[in-house]
Amino acid sequence: MSDLESGATNYVIRVHGDLDDIDASAWNELLSSQDQPLPFLRLEFLRALHDTGCAAPDEGWAPAFVTLHREGRLDGAVAAYLKSHSYGEYVFDWAWADAYQRHGLVYYPKLLAAVPFTPVPGPRLLARSDADRRVLLRALKSLAVQTELSSAHLLFGNEADFEAAEAEGWMIRHGVQFHWRNREGEPYADFADFLSALQRDKRKKIQQERRRVAEAGITFEARAGREISEADWRFFHRCYTLTYRAHGSAPYLNLAFFKRVAAELPDHWLMFIAQRAGQPIAASLVAIDASRGWAWGRYWGATEPVPLLHFEACYYQPLQWCITQRYQCFEGGAQGEHKMARGLTPTPTRSAHWLAHPQFARAVEDFLAREGQGVAAYLDELRERDPFKA
Repeated sequence: MSDLESGATNYVIRVHGDLDDIDASAWNELLSSQDQPLPFLRLEFLRALHDTGCAAPDEGWAPAFVTLHREGRLDGAVAAYLKSHSYGEYVFDWAWADAYQRHGLVYYPKLLAAVPFTPVPGPRLLARSDADRRVLLRALKSLAVQTELSSAHLLFGNEADFEAAEAEGWMIRHGVQFHWRNREGEPYADFADFLSALQRDKRKKIQQERRRVAEAGITFEARAGREISEADWRFFHRCYTLTYRAHGSAPYLNLAFFKRVAAELPDHWLMFIAQRAGQPIAASLVAIDASRGWAWGRYWGATEPVPLLHFEACYYQPLQWCITQRYQCFEGGAQGEHKMARGLTPTPTRSAHWLAHPQFARAVEDFLAREGQGVAAYLDELRERDPFKA
């Protein structure tokens, strides 16, 4: 732990390489005061990523958490990392890194304010005031300058974060995700009611896909919180690992991580287990916040390929559950235009960036302006293809 800034100000900024130096109750209390207190930003979740080796220095994620203290109280915090690559971020800057390298410059390590492997929009600058959000951004920039890093990045923040970032001169990048939202005023009564709100071709497609999975003899069980057994977690992790390997890649998360968050944050998990002839063959994992009525599709896997099982496990079962529980929103994760045909609609996302090299900063700024125009046009096009009835 080190002090980054103090003296003439009425606060102290500290940088933490060891998450055990941070008071979990103070961090979580600050998180609870935010507009969108995501469970992924609870210190238990972040420590689990670090302690189980998933987001740790050996994997290219060296913690550099920044905290703001005023008269002994934690008034600001941001989960930040020194990153030696760009994996696990879902905002792609590989081209920037390549351009640096071709010009004989070093892009990595960079400073990243984000939740590892979690492209979920929400607060990243935990603060009690807009002024303190700007202080945190200045602290991130100071840390990058003092340690001679190429850049600093803030991913998937909320409105307050980006207002502060723009005020501090950071560049804003735009993206798109696909989220399902319950009907305002009169929530859907059941899944059939939801289907009735879709255009006829979309409704028929979903019905056909669900019927094919059912005809394959697949049934599902939903288990929430402490209903999820250790055997369930082991089976899920096996499915998750097999599916990653089937696509030629290694999973980011290990069984130790899942067991840790299951024990420390049990109320935030929902698992769907697919069975055939009494034997489990697939599982999907959804994170939930019952207090807000919010759900996030996170991971899935299967022990064998079954046509259309992915859609049932990752979209239709969670949506049916969310409707039954009167949840407000289900976020389907990063990317995936195909989600529109399943009733998830386009939602803008943003990230903020600061680059130390002036010429590269200007080049990236020009690129982001052009890219932003393209994203805006893409959003307009997607909205014209709204899956719901007019």
